[in-house]
Amino acid sequence: MIRSECGGTWSAGYLSAVLSGVLLGISFPSYPFIRLEFIAWAALVPLLMTLRYDLGLRDFFLRVYASMLIFCAITLWWVCHATFFGGLLTIIAQAFFQSIPLLFFFFLKQLRGWRFALFSLPFAWVGWEWAYLSQDLSLGWLVMGNSQALMTPMIQYAEVTGVWGVSLWLLFINVILADLIVSRQEGRHVVFHLLAVVVMLSGSMLYGVVAFDHADTAKEQSSVNVTLVQPDIDPFRKWEGFNSWDLIQVSMSMTDKAVTMARPDLILWPETAIPFHILDKPYQAYFDLLSKRVRRWDAALLTGFSDIVYYSREEVAGNKHLYKYDAGLDRYYQTFNASMFLEASGRVGAIYRKMKLVPFAERVPYVEYLPWLDRFTMSLAGITSWGKGSESTIMELETASGREVKLMNIICYESVFPGLVARFVRNGAEFLTLVTNDGWYAKSYGPYQHAAIARFRCIENRRAMARCANTGVSLFLDRFGRVTSEIPWWQQRTLTASLSCNSEKTFYTRYPDLLPQGSLAVALFLLLYAFSRRMKT
Repeated sequence: MIRSECGGTWSAGYLSAVLSGVLLGISFPSYPFIRLEFIAWAALVPLLMTLRYDLGLRDFFLRVYASMLIFCAITLWWVCHATFFGGLLTIIAQAFFQSIPLLFFFFLKQLRGWRFALFSLPFAWVGWEWAYLSQDLSLGWLVMGNSQALMTPMIQYAEVTGVWGVSLWLLFINVILADLIVSRQEGRHVVFHLLAVVVMLSGSMLYGVVAFDHADTAKEQSSVNVTLVQPDIDPFRKWEGFNSWDLIQVSMSMTDKAVTMARPDLILWPETAIPFHILDKPYQAYFDLLSKRVRRWDAALLTGFSDIVYYSREEVAGNKHLYKYDAGLDRYYQTFNASMFLEASGRVGAIYRKMKLVPFAERVPYVEYLPWLDRFTMSLAGITSWGKGSESTIMELETASGREVKLMNIICYESVFPGLVARFVRNGAEFLTLVTNDGWYAKSYGPYQHAAIARFRCIENRRAMARCANTGVSLFLDRFGRVTSEIPWWQQRTLTASLSCNSEKTFYTRYPDLLPQGSLAVALFLLLYAFSRRMKT
């Protein structure tokens, strides 16, 4: 076995790195009966310990990448259910992006030593998470704080810091524990380390206790009755030639029964519940039938659908590669993964077009700047090359009591982008809706993981959420991220509940980027400081 100059065998170093990857992977949300999120509090310690040794860049990166590859494989393997090749590429690429903050750690370690790099790492990690999440290439799933999504009593301070504060909290606990072990080996006192960990854990718990106590005493501003419709339709079947109108009739029939048992203000159908361009002229008859049914329900309908927008030659000049061409109409067009808000009168009140698109599966990142990238487009059951929306649409709902309530809708994996949801809330949304189709991932824990992450958006903005999924997980969340009612996955069911509305804005809602941008600034300052000190010696 090969030994490094500072001790520790080559194999032991890689085993420690792999162990961290395993621990981090199993700490993220999975099936409801598995609750291992507390493991994340120390998951990085084995990796950080093995990075103490005098390693060259190549050996350092291989250890880090091995750790992150295992982490990503455990956390994201379910993507392979939708597209095996695409899932493998996702895991390989995400492992590289997850390694970037630790490369920062390497260079700081070279300049100022392991301990300086260690306590700088949380700032670099959180700053990188935010910067990466701001790019079209980002998957956005593996923000460190997401591992704690089910620990709702301990993450209530996210209303101030967002998920970024939970990432920072988690990373500092790992860093302190790693330094505690090294300090103990060096014969130094570790009382401060133990005290710091106790304060961090108890502080987050205490904040949660106070927040929940306030929830019990706070007066509700208003509420809205929402019906979720989970049609439980195979997504591959829906997009591969099955009669689309027959699928819509399934949802309509379920809604007919639901409104006889409850009087909802809003009916929610899942993502692409209408898998064709129902607002296009050739489908006017279908839209008229749907509009008539909505009037009969006497409730608004919010549904996912496939939208289409046509453009003249002048409008697409210079960017033709972003559009498709209809020779029969002699017009260019784009299709959008969208949601449509139909008022109780049957009139279209608003349309929202998805702004955060799944890289390569829904749209190739940066294709507007580099047209040749379009050749790397992937197709999922014929779905590909969606247009990119640009407006944070706010929808207005008139409740049975006559009150106007503002809501927003996000589509599928947009729920993993905290800044996007905060933008909607700043624009006036009083409660959140989310439509998704997680049926691509069979009975893996992907849908549960996706649903768990949505809890952060409720806590950050103190908004309740109605989440409607084609095959599950469909549920209602209160503004503290707690599940109030739920439909079992892979069942054809409806569910009606009352959601509280809130017009107050949290600190995080008003300043969503303050903490991660501040962390990035601190990390860059520490790098410059370390470099300047090195230059003087």
